[in-house]
Amino acid sequence: MPTEDIKKVRELIAAQPPRNEMTIEERRAFMDSWDEAHPVPDGVSVAAARVADVPVEWITAPEARDDGMLLFLHGGGYVIGSPSSHRHLVANLSAETGLQGLLVDYRLAPEAPFPAAVEDALSVYASLLTHGYEPEQVAIAGDSAGGGLVVATMLAAKDANLPQPAAGICISPWTDLTGTAKSLVTNADVDPTVSKESLAAFAELYIGDEDEKNPYASPLFGDLSGLSPLLVQVGSIEVLLDDAVELVERAKAAGVTATLEVWDEMIHVWHRYYPVLQEGREANARIGEYLRVIMASSAAAAE
Repeated sequence: MPTEDIKKVRELIAAQPPRNEMTIEERRAFMDSWDEAHPVPDGVSVAAARVADVPVEWITAPEARDDGMLLFLHGGGYVIGSPSSHRHLVANLSAETGLQGLLVDYRLAPEAPFPAAVEDALSVYASLLTHGYEPEQVAIAGDSAGGGLVVATMLAAKDANLPQPAAGICISPWTDLTGTAKSLVTNADVDPTVSKESLAAFAELYIGDEDEKNPYASPLFGDLSGLSPLLVQVGSIEVLLDDAVELVERAKAAGVTATLEVWDEMIHVWHRYYPVLQEGREANARIGEYLRVIMASSAAAAE
């Protein structure tokens, strides 16, 4: 049964302006308004910078150590989203994981279509490896399109003969841009934030005439062998449920250690609602628990 917290969140979403009636500029502004509604907690440091000439923000909780990094790729269908929309989430994840947060402000479509996002994410990761960070000290995380971008970046790193990060964290990931997943239809009436139509519109702006099955756009179709461990979290009522389930199944078939968590009644990227949603706080804490174990194991193996 849905909890009272998630019922309230759904009511908040229902009261928002219809997103399909907004222009891209209006949707970007609306998503970025999260920063005003949910500012980062006191004590969290936020510093804008550039890594490999890509704009980023260092977001670090007071208790985070300086020898570990959570490279975060925000969601938004490759069209919307920015540090303003995800700063509060990365701040919480920094606290839960004990890692410095590095939020990547990668280029967006339609101004910068595919593969710009992958190029920027890979450039930042590669730069970290040449500026003092060992791969076992870096985890890559992302939500929605950013969750798919996590896997695309890991594939691109493999193809570039770069070492894999310690782990990949995929939150409600969009991994298949073909629009053929069954849950796009079966969960259409219960998912309050994402639809098959909205995903198709974002995909068109992002990849245009490119092959929808290109692994850097739809990592579900990539050769996942050799990737680092994956933690995939998804809500049971999401239209992207199958994107997560299929990713884990294919990863396991390729010999990858992959963990799937389907959270009952949770909506798309419920983690962002952690200030008012208990399950959001629990999911972020779970990511922290997972990475502490994985990164300790990776560090031990590297010694």
